[in-house]
Amino acid sequence: MTDRNDDEILMRLYPSAGRRIFAIGVLYALGVLLIWMAFASAAGALFSVLSIAVGVVVLWGGEQLRRATSLVLELTDEGLRDTSGRWLARWDEIAAVERGAFALKPSNGFVLKLKEPGQRTWVPGLWWRVGNRVGVGGVTPMRATKFMGEQMSLRLAGVPDQLSSDD
Repeated sequence: MTDRNDDEILMRLYPSAGRRIFAIGVLYALGVLLIWMAFASAAGALFSVLSIAVGVVVLWGGEQLRRATSLVLELTDEGLRDTSGRWLARWDEIAAVERGAFALKPSNGFVLKLKEPGQRTWVPGLWWRVGNRVGVGGVTPMRATKFMGEQMSLRLAGVPDQLSSDD
């Protein structure tokens, strides 16, 4: 279901290497610790089974985060997509960009308010979609993510594009 166009890429948002390594490392360490506790503890069998199960789920989550954060977000003339070709939102679907301190948004990120709700999706560390909201951010660098959100707000407000090289 990749709908990859060769339209002009205005901006790319790469995951921060430090944040990515830290987040993945914490999940992997927690998973290993939970599994180790199951074998090292003198607790009952139920605790051991539960600890192993939760440890495996946390390790699986760490792997999902590692895979997801290998993607890059691309802002194009058509909208916002990731490098797998999946569209987060096209320009004609976006009603507003919320960047305020009290907005329910990912860490260092912003939220796109869509005109119509979409399918619930979660790409750990990069973006999520619930109903008519798309949250962008997480392991992305604060300045680059803030700049992308500001540029999207300006474009929606009708301010001439600051990113294109049409001049």
